[in-house]
Amino acid sequence: MRYQITKGNLPMANIELQPNEKVYADTGTMVYMTGNATMYPKARGGVLKSLGRMLAQENVFLTEFVTTGGPGLVAVAGPVPGSIIAREISPQRTLLAQKRAFLAADDAVVMSLAFQQRISAGLFGGEGFILQKYTGQGTVLLHACGEFVEMNLQPGQNIRVDTGCVVCWDETVRYEITKAGGIKTMLFGGEGVFFVNLTGPGKVWLQSLPLSRLADRIYKAMPSIAGGRKEEGSIFGITNLLNGD
Repeated sequence: MRYQITKGNLPMANIELQPNEKVYADTGTMVYMTGNATMYPKARGGVLKSLGRMLAQENVFLTEFVTTGGPGLVAVAGPVPGSIIAREISPQRTLLAQKRAFLAADDAVVMSLAFQQRISAGLFGGEGFILQKYTGQGTVLLHACGEFVEMNLQPGQNIRVDTGCVVCWDETVRYEITKAGGIKTMLFGGEGVFFVNLTGPGKVWLQSLPLSRLADRIYKAMPSIAGGRKEEGSIFGITNLLNGD
């Protein structure tokens, strides 16, 4: 796969396709494609894998792109402001990722579901019990909210991360849940009750702004009327002031 990722916090990936070359992407991510490109939905992996994606509340169908009569272009982008990274998958490198990270991949890259082996990781890890697993050979494009931070952990080296900030990691990295601290820190520290503890060897990719944190800030900033009381800071309060109420 040949690609170019545009700059900025609303990036898209321009993918150059050779004749009869095929890539697949998450549904609803296509921005544009050349006239000789064809797209069609496909339940990749058969009925069982498609059923698994449905149970994981993911799209049952993925969109495949192919060009004929010469090279073509397909552009894809994520659903929220953020960043795009490309990772190479090989028989020697398997990647695990949060289930909302997938954007596009080579046809030879196999995306399947993986399950958290520890109950604590599934309950408190921020990503639930179900993850995405990438095997095979080729390139996968991943999207996340905010900026990506890449860290290369040496054997035995570990970092503690906010549960919503872990996007993807090499399969060699150990993923565990740990308490944020004592009772006072857990209740009043403002950083959550649990952290993700990642131990090398292997690479991990973090996001600076989890979508859940962005959604929470937007929700708190929305105008509201609480208990029948007019909020002067809301659009309703401004309208009433203009009307002399």
